[in-house]
Amino acid sequence: MMENFREKIDAIVVGAGPAGISAALTIKRGGKNVVVLERAETAGQKNMFGGAVYLNSIKSILPNSYNTAPYERFMTNHTYSFLTDEETVNISAASKNETTATVFRPKFDKWLVEEAKKEGVFIAPRTLVKKLIYKNGNVTGVQTEQEKFFAPVVILADGVNSLLAKQIGLRSEFFPKDMVLSVKETLKLDKKVMEERFQLDEGSKEGAMYEFFGGLSEMRIVKKNKKRLITPFAIGFLYTFKDSISIGLGVSLEDLANYKMKPYELLEKFKSHKHVAKLIKGAEAQEYSAHLIPEFGYNNLPRLYANGVMVVGDAAGLVNSAHFEGTNFAIESGKLAGETAVIAINLKNARHNILKIYEEKLKKSFVLKDLKSYRNVVEKLYSRKKSILHYYPKKMAELFETVTCVDNIPKKRKFRAFAGKIFFERSITELFRDFKAFLKLFFDIMF
Repeated sequence: MMENFREKIDAIVVGAGPAGISAALTIKRGGKNVVVLERAETAGQKNMFGGAVYLNSIKSILPNSYNTAPYERFMTNHTYSFLTDEETVNISAASKNETTATVFRPKFDKWLVEEAKKEGVFIAPRTLVKKLIYKNGNVTGVQTEQEKFFAPVVILADGVNSLLAKQIGLRSEFFPKDMVLSVKETLKLDKKVMEERFQLDEGSKEGAMYEFFGGLSEMRIVKKNKKRLITPFAIGFLYTFKDSISIGLGVSLEDLANYKMKPYELLEKFKSHKHVAKLIKGAEAQEYSAHLIPEFGYNNLPRLYANGVMVVGDAAGLVNSAHFEGTNFAIESGKLAGETAVIAINLKNARHNILKIYEEKLKKSFVLKDLKSYRNVVEKLYSRKKSILHYYPKKMAELFETVTCVDNIPKKRKFRAFAGKIFFERSITELFRDFKAFLKLFFDIMF
């Protein structure tokens, strides 16, 4: 069957994740034959991520997904938790808008593949692409471990490391500052206990998600026995599934190297925090995993296309880590690359002057518009990480203690003491730098 199909291939997609399947479906719906080459035995087998997908992009390619996709829970309760060593300040919101859901990637990706197969997309699992094939300055196909495939258009959806994009110079070797390491555990928890603990309606598919800031700073002895506050640039997360919890950290690869931290030790420290420990009490460990997340940002995106080839999803660094958005960017970029591939095939011209349509489409979509708005967020937050992840959570906890504590001290005196303490502890220079950074981010995002 493969021999007969190979003679009619119009496009090749490398990788059967959300980006690759989105591209393949779009190409097939454009009346073209497409093959998806996936190195794993089953799609999603090697995919590890926090657990949440955003549903509007999925509905754009599979409108009936709400009824058929293997969604675990819909994230109706969202909480931001600011941690100090002991205290916690929570900001929570509950909504009935079901725009985010938790999934297990092996189940979800398998479902995507089956949906693509129903529409005639050919999937070739256990197929490792070793290199791209060139002819007259064009990518014309791929070389696998056993054979060659040829097509006028190749789409690379091979994940964050994308060795193929590196081979043809679309992206260079990454630096630690360009990556986040996400480490997480899946913990089994009784369904009834979970619904009570996270205030979910019994028997419903409501779910809760948390983002955690702070709680990981520590004092270390540095040169000449001087102590220094170490604050790793890390954000915690927790997602609920039907009868389990996903809990983990996204931590700067650069900080892991500079501070000589072991990711699993950092995760254990996070889990041992008083507030976090209560949320996972009684849960039983099922799985530990880790994976890299690109954090190139808009200013450092790799080239997205060349003669005969386009790059989508994580392989192109299309992730908004400030909002934990990746799957929706992957699906949207795959769809737009697929649309461009159909145009190129119809024109019988897959040179860069045609494939640039892909980048133009991305610029008009929420993908590059959002990345542009958030182009300085990670850099600014990293530069002020001690403020954001240590000092301000501490001040928030002190402010709420001041407001909620009822004693015989006049309120005016307490509030003045609190304000004065900020200026005593924090220099005017540092406060000005914080204000300047936040103001810069505000104008970037709003204007």
